[in-house]
Amino acid sequence: MREFLEDADGALLALEVDPATEQDAQEATSAGLVLIREVLQLRRPLPVGRSSTLACRRFRPEADEAEFLRVNNLAFAWHPDQSDWTHDHLAAQMAQSWFSPEGFLIHEQDGRMLAFCWTKVHPAQGEEPELGEIYVIGVDPSAHGQGLGTEMVLAGLDHLCSLGIATGMLHVEADNHAALQMYDRLGFSRHSAHQWWAKPDAPFGATDLGPDPSP
Repeated sequence: MREFLEDADGALLALEVDPATEQDAQEATSAGLVLIREVLQLRRPLPVGRSSTLACRRFRPEADEAEFLRVNNLAFAWHPDQSDWTHDHLAAQMAQSWFSPEGFLIHEQDGRMLAFCWTKVHPAQGEEPELGEIYVIGVDPSAHGQGLGTEMVLAGLDHLCSLGIATGMLHVEADNHAALQMYDRLGFSRHSAHQWWAKPDAPFGATDLGPDPSP
C-alpha cells in the first residue's frame, strides 16, 4: 500500500507506505519529510514453548461489551486508533467475517474484567502463510504490574496454536518501548513497518492518508 500527497507543483508533502522500504525513507527524507508515525509488524513461530497461567474465558457479545469498552478506553487513552471506542466501533468489528468470540479472551477477578486478548486469523494468501494475529490486547491500568500483559499474549498465542496456526503476528507502535520489550522477551521479531511521513509543519495527522494500520 502506498498513499501520498503532493502540492500543485508535484512536490511531495506526505507519504504513507506499508510495507516500508529503505528507498521510501530516502525519498521521504530527500523531500524534507519527517517520520511522524511507525507501526511495526512482529512475528514469531508457534508454539511458544510456554503457556499462560491465567484463567480466561471467551467473550460474551452484549454481556461483556460495556466492560470491554471500559477497559479498552482506559488502556488505550493515548492511542490514535484504539482510543475512545464506542459500541458502534465494537459492533463494526464484531460484524467482520473474521470475528470469533472463542478467539476473544477475557480475564477477570471477582467478576470484574481486568484484561483481554482479541485474536484474529488471516487465511493463507499467495506467498503469505496463515497468520494468527494478536489483534488487540489491553489491561486495566489499575492492574498494571501483575504481568497480565505477558500472560494474555501467551493465552492468545495458545488459542491460535490450538487452531493449527504456525505463525503468530501483531502490530505495535514503534515508540511503545515497554510493549516492544515484552514482545522481544516472547520471541517476536520485526517483519515489516507501516510508516507515515510528512512535512514538519503539515496541518494533518498520521492517519489522514489512509486507514487504521491493523483493520
